[in-house]
Amino acid sequence: MIDLKYIEKNFDEAANRLKKKGIDLSILDEIKELFLQLKEAKKAYEDKRAEQKSLSKEFGVYKAQGKDISELKSKLDDLKSEITLLEQTSKEIEDKLWQKALIIPNFPDDSVPEGENEDDNVEIKRVLEPKEFSFKPKEHWELAQINNWIDFERGVKLAKSRFSLLKNEAAKLERALINFFLDYNASKGFLEVTPPILNNSKMLQGTGQLPKFEEDLFKIEGEDLYLIPTAEVPLTNIFNDEILLESELPMLLTAATPCFRKEAGSAGRDTRGIIRQHQFDKVEMVAITKPEQSDEIFNMMVDTASELLTKLKLPHRLVELCGGDLGFSAARTIDLEVWLPGQNQYREISSVSTTKDFQARRAKIRYKDGKKNQLVHTLNGSALAVGRTLVAIMENYQNEDGTIDIPEVLKPYLNR
Repeated sequence: MIDLKYIEKNFDEAANRLKKKGIDLSILDEIKELFLQLKEAKKAYEDKRAEQKSLSKEFGVYKAQGKDISELKSKLDDLKSEITLLEQTSKEIEDKLWQKALIIPNFPDDSVPEGENEDDNVEIKRVLEPKEFSFKPKEHWELAQINNWIDFERGVKLAKSRFSLLKNEAAKLERALINFFLDYNASKGFLEVTPPILNNSKMLQGTGQLPKFEEDLFKIEGEDLYLIPTAEVPLTNIFNDEILLESELPMLLTAATPCFRKEAGSAGRDTRGIIRQHQFDKVEMVAITKPEQSDEIFNMMVDTASELLTKLKLPHRLVELCGGDLGFSAARTIDLEVWLPGQNQYREISSVSTTKDFQARRAKIRYKDGKKNQLVHTLNGSALAVGRTLVAIMENYQNEDGTIDIPEVLKPYLNR
């Protein structure tokens, strides 16, 4: 959540910063008007309070002197009602400001490049050269059929479209990948956690999924519970409304969870295969840091995701997202895109983002800096999306007859 006091004092500067994200700035005009209304309501409240204080003194004098106090008492009663009404008005305006602030995205970092969409993202570097095949590489859904690895039809039967059933070597590889990712993250200092995959609305508001992206969430009917879209939600909100000790930071957390997304607005995109599913497994990294630590931790998290792909010998590239393609909560994001020879293109497999103090302000996550309580910085990133890594292995390790080799680094996890 952006700082409302900052917007009030630096309105034009805030509007210019948000322009980079390409949002409709009319909401800032609405906030500006609410600030004016709140200022007027508070002034009227203070004026009435001053009048009440003056009349109360006069009331005391009259009463001590035995004078008629009925008229003064009537005025004081009226003032009390007016003051109560002004208090209520101020509270209602403050609530409106809070609700407006909840749907305003984070400010992009100054380093974020200008741009409207993914076409304007900036490639940072490429890691590993794509393999040259002596045959036309197949796409993963073709390989899945040849090897009997993924049952798309029965996944739909069991649930609906965009669900699939992994089996045989694919199911074993998924388990091996999860363990490999968690072990490597642990070697980098991340503490493994197994969180609930159902979270309440307060937690989803804390990390920015609610209220703006409710249509993309699976809600449990009759309960204030949602299936998590990413482990970023529970891992970050472990510390919701808590004050941490400075000595506890940075705090590095990792978890493997299923993730659930309605994929609202993605109709017609990636309808074949398992690139875009309603349910998928992902290993997540989350960091809770002091502000001065967050840039260093951000770079470490990007390196961790890249090193995992390198150990799997999967060619990939790092891409800096432009302002127009930046996520709601993100101040800066670097995507890692893995090479898929069957599709002949790079596809996103991880996003590493820093939200600065945006999520911390929403979730009230602070740390004690001497005598003061300061907002932490929160960061998150995939290390890695398991299904998409499986796709990348299938396509990059395929043979001409459709069989698929196993990456060396995974063989110990498969007892090979």
